[in-house]
Amino acid sequence: MDAIRPRSEPDSITGRDPKEDSMALNAIPTAHASHDEHAANQDGQAASSSSFELHRTTSDMRTTRSRLGLQPQAPIVEEHDLAEQQDWWWAKVRIALREPFAEFFGTMILVLFGDGAVAQVLLSTGQKSAPGGDGFGNYQSINWGWALGVMLGIYVAGDSGAYLNPAITFTNCVLRKLPWRRFPIYLLAQFLGGFVASGIIYGNYIDGINKVEGPGLRTVPPSPTATAGIFCTYPQAFDTTASQFADEFLASAILMFVIYALKDDSNKGQFSASGAWFPLAMFFLIFGIGACFGWQTGVPIVAPFCGCLFGGILYDVFLYTGPDSLVNQPWFGLKDLARPKAAILERMEKHKAEGLV
Repeated sequence: MDAIRPRSEPDSITGRDPKEDSMALNAIPTAHASHDEHAANQDGQAASSSSFELHRTTSDMRTTRSRLGLQPQAPIVEEHDLAEQQDWWWAKVRIALREPFAEFFGTMILVLFGDGAVAQVLLSTGQKSAPGGDGFGNYQSINWGWALGVMLGIYVAGDSGAYLNPAITFTNCVLRKLPWRRFPIYLLAQFLGGFVASGIIYGNYIDGINKVEGPGLRTVPPSPTATAGIFCTYPQAFDTTASQFADEFLASAILMFVIYALKDDSNKGQFSASGAWFPLAMFFLIFGIGACFGWQTGVPIVAPFCGCLFGGILYDVFLYTGPDSLVNQPWFGLKDLARPKAAILERMEKHKAEGLV
């Protein structure tokens, strides 16, 4: 994303010099020119003209969206906001919940492709009618499925930030400007999106599951007919709890570290940051993690939160120079631990001043 206004003249609506507007897109590195800054920029323009604001449907939704922890100004194209159809009841619901809907469907697409690939490979194992005479796909087919799911899910959930993963959402709440008030509704949307996708895959492959296990029978690994691995992951039988945690911690740390590198426009060196290529870059990242670190444990629950947070901190400590990271505060932000209530209130006031909540 490049600056919307590359000129240095004062803004024609607000009368302000974009260089003096900290939330203007052309004053922010592309790594952070996400929905938050885009909506705040629209909000600043609209507020300068009360007559213009009266025609915006999003104006009616500001209080509702703020209570949900979302940006008061919805990420919607201006001409769409002024259109007559935005006054219909469903249009208002869509505006109020635009980002949670995006996270829901982005996560659903991710899991549909990922679980779908696992189901096809597992249920077709040994099928002689397949090309090659041994089923439709192998382990790399599963990595392709998850990588494609992540890439397409990011495209679907662009307006929400496309977090698609509670561990990544959590890390951005800690280390970036994502408000904590937004975490619960994003978590719920991601959780429901994954479960709906799993239900769709189950219904789509129910006949194949019954063929492998028998009607009504469901087993888990290491059973030779287990199909539970389609919908959740199980460690290898020889893995200890410590090695399982370490494996997931490492993969999650790599994931978060590289994501921050891809989104950091100040660390581009001789090339531009990923920008519009970010979804494709994520495709290769997810494929690589699956191919190199996916065999032993898959994707359990606790270690990814710890690993993502560690990976994010590692990147910020050694490479990131932006002011919005907790790490780049005095004493690495550790002084806030001694006064958590005051720190939370300060952060909330800052978010309100910047129009983030």
